[in-house]
Amino acid sequence: MEASKINVKETVPASRKLGADDARELLRHASRLIVAKGKQVSEFELGGEPADAAVAAMLGPTGNLRAPTLTVGKTVVVGFNEPAYADALG
Repeated sequence: MEASKINVKETVPASRKLGADDARELLRHASRLIVAKGKQVSEFELGGEPADAAVAAMLGPTGNLRAPTLTVGKTVVVGFNEPAYADALG
C-alpha cells in the first residue's frame, strides 16, 4: 500500500473476528463488490439491501470475513488478486 501511496485509514487485527453482520454493514455503503478466491474473481453490483450471495462470497469456511478486505470509495475488495487490486485502485 505504501508503494502505491495509499493511505490506510483502519487496520483490523486478525484476532478480531468479523462475521456476516459486519460484511453486510460494509456492503450497505458500497455499489460494487469484488471477491477474489485464488485466480477466480467474482463481481457483484450492489444497490439496496446486500444479497445473501454477495455476503456469502465474502465469508470463509469458518463464517468469518476473508482477508484482506479493502474498501476503496464505493468498491469493496475481498481476497487477493493482483489484477482485481489494480482494477479497484485504478
